[in-house]
This record gives sequence, structure tokens and C-alpha cells, in this order.
Amino acid sequence: MTSLMETYIENRELVQPNHTNMLGKTHGGNVMKWMDEVGAMSAMRFAGETCVTARVDSMNFERPIRVGDSALVTAYVYDAGTTSVKTRVTVEREDLRTGESEFTTESYFVYVAIDEDETPTPVPEFDVETERGEELRERALSGERSA
Repeated sequence: MTSLMETYIENRELVQPNHTNMLGKTHGGNVMKWMDEVGAMSAMRFAGETCVTARVDSMNFERPIRVGDSALVTAYVYDAGTTSVKTRVTVEREDLRTGESEFTTESYFVYVAIDEDETPTPVPEFDVETERGEELRERALSGERSA
């Protein structure tokens, strides 16, 4: 059985000019791609199987990420079904020169575990073993931002 905290993944992307729109801000499609990749890694860590994107709930872009900033993408599994895995994915922008960071984006992704034949396959039972894990799960379920 895999616990929530074992699925917690952080990844950083350094925003380059080729990631941005004509205003010098990260293109939303790049942010979505980074979120999907990190969310899938979290889901696969939980399921022990390849996981494919089945659903993306609303995605809220609250502030831009500028060229030269780092995009910190965080994901963790907060629930699971028979073959599905639910992840919460958030993004913060970080100014690498000052260390300043702020929340930019969040969404909830659902992945389906598949076997070698690309057929949905069962996932393990979900478990929360720590106080921090329970706090993250409750925030995901309520839609409250993680601290």
C-alpha cells in the first residue's frame, strides 16, 4: 500500500524565451504540460503502473510566470478508485535571484492505470499515514491551497 506522502513530487522548470508568449509570460500550454507530466509521475508512483490522463478539472491561472523565473510544479495523489488515481497539481513561480515565490496555478487531474495491453488495471488501496498527508488530502478535497 502506497501512502500519500510517497506520491508527493516536486519538479522545477526554468522558464526560457521559447516557453513564453509574445508578452514574455509562460504560455499556458507549457504550464499545463508540466502539470500533466508531474501529475502522471505522482500517479505512477502510487499505482506502480503506467498512468494516462483521463480528466483534467478546471485549471485556474491566477498570475503569470515570467521568463527567467522557475516554475515549481507540485503533485500528490489524494484519492483513488478501482483503476483511477486522483492528483492535485499546483504551480508556484519562483524568482531564482531573490527566492521570492507565489502561487500561480492549480488543477486536479485524474489518471487511469493501464497494463501492457493498454487496458485499465487495478490500483492499490489508498492510504494516508501521516498528519501532513491528512492535511494535504483535506486541502485537496476542500479545494483549499496547500501551504
